[in-house]
Amino acid sequence: MAAPVKAETFLDHIKNRRTYYALTKELPISKERIQEIVKQSIYEVPSSFNSQSNRVVVLFGAEHEKLWDLTTEILKTIVPADAWEHTAQRMNGFKAGAGTVLFFEDQEVVHKMQAQFSLYSDKFPIWALQSDAMAQFAIWTAFTAEGLGANLQHYNPLIDAKVASEWGIPDNWQLNAQLVFGGRGGEPGPKDQVPIEERLKVFGA
Repeated sequence: MAAPVKAETFLDHIKNRRTYYALTKELPISKERIQEIVKQSIYEVPSSFNSQSNRVVVLFGAEHEKLWDLTTEILKTIVPADAWEHTAQRMNGFKAGAGTVLFFEDQEVVHKMQAQFSLYSDKFPIWALQSDAMAQFAIWTAFTAEGLGANLQHYNPLIDAKVASEWGIPDNWQLNAQLVFGGRGGEPGPKDQVPIEERLKVFGA
């Protein structure tokens, strides 16, 4: 049996996970390794009632660039001209990365669980999102541990229809987030913390 990994090692990985906006196309690990990280994360992340409603799409190279081109086209129709330069820079920054992980929730699974366990019907959409968030965090943290930079975006629902059309996404898959990744082209910015006393309460210790 393998020696247990101490919590501090795990917590160090959590601490090191940061938002990297400056990305490059030079990957420190192989595309195969990235796919393995995503696959294992999907397998291991928990879900309520073991519903397994998480769905993930990974885009590399030209497919990744296509995503941010179509996002740019959509945003051009709604962002005021005097604010466009900032938006364009953000889009170029995402496109400069090497890939994007798209996170979805299978609504067919959610509805099935609602019908099967009607007492908790109103909770399953919330629980599905919680599981999806855990998948996002797991993959993001694992990417960081392997030397990748990444940042999490939420351009849904603006891009949902275009994404579904371009990559043949089933109608029952609901897009929740986009994790842009690549080589690290810079350092993350400072991370301000609200005092822990405002965020944590302990009783009975």
